Amino acid sequence: MYYCHFDTRIGELLLAGDAEALSMIGFPKGSMRRDPEPDWIYNEQPFQKVCAQLSQYFAGERKEFDLTLTLSGTEFQVSVLQALQEIPYGETSSYGAIAKQIGRPKAVRAVGAASGRNPIPIIVPCHRVIGSSGDLTGFGGGLDTKAELLRLEAENNGGLL
Repeated sequence: MYYCHFDTRIGELLLAGDAEALSMIGFPKGSMRRDPEPDWIYNEQPFQKVCAQLSQYFAGERKEFDLTLTLSGTEFQVSVLQALQEIPYGETSSYGAIAKQIGRPKAVRAVGAASGRNPIPIIVPCHRVIGSSGDLTGFGGGLDTKAELLRLEAENNGGLL
């Protein structure tokens, strides 16, 4: 597993994956804070495209990512991650809406749990999922980070959210 760090307006992200695909983004704080494992190899080369696209995203110049990802988890978890990728930039959805979208309308809590275990946040935009009441709900990088990502997208999407 290769890794590198990437500095952003929400802090330094940990990027990890192999030579072909990104498999993890770790936040600098919160429940999804990650450190490299002892056997990982520091190498920025595999992440050049990831870093370029994240730079464009944080500059408000990119609304969709075009990257090779390794989505991990159970079949259900991967279906949730795929559904998250369909939430348009600058828009939000709810856990209930995602549950219906994947054909499991009663699995709202399981959708929340799968979203909370998203190994590739930002690129798989779990920050775009909010509670049915419209409130911000748990986020692996902390609610302030979730609010910042939503604010960034609103600013670059005509102020609409």
